[in-house]
Amino acid sequence: MNTICNSWLGTFGGILAILGVVAAPITSGDTALRSCRLIIADFIKLSQKTIRKRFYICIPLFAAVIALVLWDMNEDLKAQQIPGYVSGFEKLWSWFGWSNQTLSVFMLWAITVFLVQQRKPYIITLIPALFMTVVCTTFFVSVQAFSMPEAQANIVAGATFVVALAWFCLWMRKYKHSVTQ
Repeated sequence: MNTICNSWLGTFGGILAILGVVAAPITSGDTALRSCRLIIADFIKLSQKTIRKRFYICIPLFAAVIALVLWDMNEDLKAQQIPGYVSGFEKLWSWFGWSNQTLSVFMLWAITVFLVQQRKPYIITLIPALFMTVVCTTFFVSVQAFSMPEAQANIVAGATFVVALAWFCLWMRKYKHSVTQ
């Protein structure tokens, strides 16, 4: 960051870039924790109108975040001492990235189903849904969870594509049959 700022952006641009590097994670964390609090409150049906009731969720949530940060700091120390060791942040970021893309898979499939039901051109979301399903599954089996070799991961990718497409086609056939009756 320092090298790029000094060589490319100059002093003023460097200050702006550093502020961006600091501000972006803070605002992202704030948004994530607020969203998490509201999701939990909605799930357990706890009103969030009073500050006191917000603390019922915030305090355990902050405790979990602090524990996570402490774990990450310990993992970072291990990563500095053990060559090839993946730090806590890298592990967390990898899982976050995968879960974010997996969320997109569910949304793409939901939109595809909606488009079929509305008799709209569903192919525009079916192709990305299939693609992202294969990508997320392959990443999960090869990198995230099972460290599967590339050849086996490619077989899983192909099988995922076939199963997802077949499942969609069977569902669509059943849906169209139920609508015509």
